[in-house]
Order: sequence, then structure tokens, then C-alpha cells
Amino acid sequence: MDNAYLSTTRNLYKEAALAPQPGLCCTTTPVWRLPGLAVPKRMLEMNYGCGSTVHPRDLAGNPSILYVGVGGGMELLQFAYFSRRPGAVIGVDVVDEMLAACRENLAEAELLNPWFRSSFAVLRKADALDLPVADESVDVAAQNCLFNIFQDRELERALAEMSRVLKPHGRLVLSDPVCESPLPGRLRNDARLRALCLSGAMPLQDYIGRLTAIGFGTIEVRARRPYRVLSPRHYALDRLVSIESVEICAIKDPVPADGPCVFTGKAAIYFGDEDFFDDGKGHFMTRNQPLAVCDKTARALAALGRDDIYVSESTWFYDGGGCC
Repeated sequence: MDNAYLSTTRNLYKEAALAPQPGLCCTTTPVWRLPGLAVPKRMLEMNYGCGSTVHPRDLAGNPSILYVGVGGGMELLQFAYFSRRPGAVIGVDVVDEMLAACRENLAEAELLNPWFRSSFAVLRKADALDLPVADESVDVAAQNCLFNIFQDRELERALAEMSRVLKPHGRLVLSDPVCESPLPGRLRNDARLRALCLSGAMPLQDYIGRLTAIGFGTIEVRARRPYRVLSPRHYALDRLVSIESVEICAIKDPVPADGPCVFTGKAAIYFGDEDFFDDGKGHFMTRNQPLAVCDKTARALAALGRDDIYVSESTWFYDGGGCC
């Protein structure tokens, strides 16, 4: 399949902009309810995402934000809630009709929210593969259910562009579908299924590997939840395939010499006789107090073979405070 699949995607989302299609590729995940934030009905209907990329702990200090694939503008509005200044949020999309619909929705949001000004969110027509943003100029970059549509070459380019525009230690927040094992080629090559955020799903470890290969040194898996089921009854499959949506933050930290720090919600608890345990490698554990650990540290602690350290399985929910 050549880049014609991108034309299929643009046409599908052109239609979705002209006539909102609730449930096109979104989940039933509750929308953020924030004090004083009212979301226009049409904006909500055009929430073509599979999770959320808006996390308050990423948004302290009035950050500059880039959002790629604007949809109806809901997450632009949510980001602007935390950065209330002109030009704080840049929204990029390649579909004219989606940009126009987003602009209309933001104008309505301005009427519903006394604190909001449309100037807080600047819309630009551009491609995710060639962002109209200066190097190292944004604190947070985000995309919701877009990058899974890209094939390998375009995905690598899109991730590299996000890395380019992020400041050092900046955060790339993503939500995309993932699956347990690679999907058959006949599904992956179906342009419409790819545009619908179904057949571009890849195994989570592969997804994380794409991020670390670009140079993101810290990865946080923040949520993982059911998204879709592909059945042999409806698709060219010989088995049932479960697809999940995942929310990930990739931080532009240098990759440590011993490999990236990937947090998947594991914790370690020291329950020995001493008040604390120090492994001599920067991991200090107070007795009976859980410490969030990256997978690399979890493996190292388990390898010690101690009978007074417990290491949990991945919960796929990481909310900060980790070992690295």
C-alpha cells in the first residue's frame, strides 16, 4: 500500500467534519469535567479520539502546547484551560474542512466560557510529517488516535517531528489503539480500516519501541483500556482480536546508558527488618512504602533474589513519583 492510504484518511475526516459522526473512532471514556469549562455539543460529537492526552500534571507553568490532528477542537479547548494566553496552543491539521469546523466550535466555546478566547488556540494547516513549528519551541506535544493510522515510514517521520519541536525534557502525550499481537497484512493494508483507527494498531511493546528508537528516554504508560473487538464474523480473520487504547507520555530525556526508563505501573515494596533498603544504585526504599519503579529497575530488584522485596506486575497505570 502506497501513500494513497493518506488520501483515504483525509477524505474520511473531511466527511466527519462536514457531518459529525459520534463514535467514529472514540471510546466511551468520560470527558474531563473541569470547573468553569463548558464543551459545545458539536465539539463533543466530533471527539474523534480513543483516550485523553490532557493531563493536568503535564500542564503546570502555563506551557506552550502543540496538538496535531485537531478534530472538533475539544482537547485544544481543554489545553487552553491550563494555558490562558494568546497563541499558547497550536492546532495543526491537514484537512481544510476539519480546521473550519474546529474554528467554528472554538468560536461557540468562547460564547460558553467567559475565560476563553479563540486567540488562545492558533490553527494552522499543515502535515504531521512537516510541522510548521520551530525546533525546541513547545513544552507539550500531543496527538490522539492519529499516529496509529501511519505506516512505518510516516510514523517514524511524525515521531521525529514531534521530538524536533519539543524542548529538552518536553512531553509527547499520545493516545492510540494497540493490540496483543501483529494484525494480518490483509487488514493492515486496508486503507479504510486504517483510517478508522482499527488496522494500524500494533503491539504495545512495538509502540513503545518506536518512541525509544526516536530518542525518548522516559516512557510512562498511563492508561490501558478496552477499545474494540475485531471478529471473524465481520473481518477477514481466523480469530477474535481484542484492541485496546493506550495513553502514553514520552519524555524527551536523554536515554540512559543502560536503556530507557519505561514505567508500566510496577511498584516495589521493601518489607525487611531494617528501616530502609538502598541498592547502591540510586533506589532508596523505606520499609513498607511502595515505590513506583520502571520495568528496568523492577527486573534489577527481582534479580537480587531477596525474600524481603516484593515487585508487582504491571498495572498499566503510572501517575508519577517513580524511581528514575
